[in-house]
Formats: sequence, C-alpha cells, structure tokens
Amino acid sequence: MKPLLLILLLAPFCCWAQTNDSLPQHKTLLNSPAPVRIMYSKPKPFSFITHIPKDVAGFAKTSFQKNNLPNLGIIVASTAVLYLSDQSITNTVQDKMEDNFILARENFKPMFRVNIGGKPTNIGKLPRNINTAFYDLGQGSSAMVLAAGFFIAGKISKDNRALNTACELTETFIALGVGTQMLKYATGRENPSDATTIRGKWQPFPSWKNFQNNKTRYDAFPSGHMATFVSAVTIIGENYPEKKWIKPLGYSIAGLCGLAMINNGVHWSSDFPLGFALGHGYGKYIARKNRKIIQTGEASMIN
Repeated sequence: MKPLLLILLLAPFCCWAQTNDSLPQHKTLLNSPAPVRIMYSKPKPFSFITHIPKDVAGFAKTSFQKNNLPNLGIIVASTAVLYLSDQSITNTVQDKMEDNFILARENFKPMFRVNIGGKPTNIGKLPRNINTAFYDLGQGSSAMVLAAGFFIAGKISKDNRALNTACELTETFIALGVGTQMLKYATGRENPSDATTIRGKWQPFPSWKNFQNNKTRYDAFPSGHMATFVSAVTIIGENYPEKKWIKPLGYSIAGLCGLAMINNGVHWSSDFPLGFALGHGYGKYIARKNRKIIQTGEASMIN
C-alpha cells in the first residue's frame, strides 16, 4: 500500500499537465453556450484561512435558498430511508466482506510518531490492507497530500489554477473538519462498532470531556471522511473540467470508501448523504467563487 501516498502526491501533476485549452492563468470553459474563458488570480497568502468565515456564511445562505430546497429534500429523504435499513445494511456489508476475506480491522504503519502532551501520536499512515487503504482516503492527510502536489505544480510553472486548487483543498479541509465535528457533537450518534441499540443511540450535546474521550459513542453523524474526500474530488473536477475522468473516478472511490467505513464499524449508511452533500456543496461553492469568466472582453464572477 505504500505506492498510495506517491499516487496522491503525483495525481495533481496528471491534472496540471498542459493541454491546448489549459494555460497557467486561463482556460476555456467547456460546454458553454458562448465562447468564454476563465481567469484565476493568484491566491493571497493565508486566504485558505481568512476566507473561511465569509465562505461558510455564503455557502450556508446559498444552501437554503428556494432553488436548493429540492436538494435538501433529497438529502433528508435519502437519510431517512437509509436509516431504516442501517442495521441490515451494516450486517450485510460486514458479512460479505468477511466472506471475501476483506479484513475490517484497521491496520497501518505510522509514517511518523511523535509525543504530544506525553501521548504517542501518529503523523501519517501507510495502510496494510485494502479496507484500511480506502478508509484512509477520507482522512484529512489525503487532501493535504493532494494540496501539496498542486502547490508544488503551481509554484514550478507559476500556474494560478493549480495554486488556487491547493488553497481551496486546504480551506475545505479546515472548514469541513470544524463543521462536521460541530454536527457530530450536536447529534451524538454512536458508531456501529460501539452501538448499544439497533442503528445506534443518539445523545445530542454530550459533555465536551465525554465527546473528546469517547469519540465512538458520539462520532458517527455525519461522515467527515466522506465530506473531506468528496470536497477534494469536487474542487479538482470543477477546476479541471477538461479532465473528464476526475469526477466519475473520484465519486466511485468515495463509494468504496463508504463501504470500507461500514465494514470497519465507523459509520452507518445514513451518515453518508449529508457528508456527501456537505463535501460536494462546499467544494463546488468555493471552486466557482474563486474564478472569473471572461466573455466579450468583460469579466464577471461565476454564480
């Protein structure tokens, strides 16, 4: 599984490879009704932090607009339908995985191990089985490796598109990391591995000490892993639409990541619709916000 880290680091260079319609600061917008080009400005230092408050507020406002109500209905309905079948889905997935000798136990080798506050802490993981490999793709470290790759590619070629992609990946990692943790705290759903009732007990707003020290009792809903990975796929796909393989491949891998999380007892199936929606929605919002379209000599922000 060691090549996985190298693949993630080199993946940005596959997207960045120059094509006829891909220039350092401009590119043709595919499937547009009129000839347009997109311009990427060089991101400001630390904009991946300073933009978060405004972007989160803008995303929240956009999400609850009238035209997005059908999408919200789909999220609620799909979560409810999956919730009713959560236990049977979990049992079936775990049984099928076991029949095919796909181990549920997380098995990895730490890349680095340091002591933080007297407690050994792993920095980076090298998976040792297939289930762990797909599960770890949802970890924030994967998004940060991708961001590093785009940053290096952007610096080498002075490519603002790649630099913006790196900045956006970092922003979503931070914003969704904090946001999903707040939702987990507010809902307090048990992980399948530690469930005390069918489909897991819900214990909203536990004490902060219990939440930190007993994560598996309150950590299931929604899936932060799914949100992080889907946001990365969405951002890269939005910024490199000429690479048509990115979204189909990325979202397919997200599905496999979901199966791995059900198999190792980290998430229920109904934890995924909201996680997917958060990752897709926020990724799409900031990717479109940070670019300008050029048409008939005039520039305007993409809505």
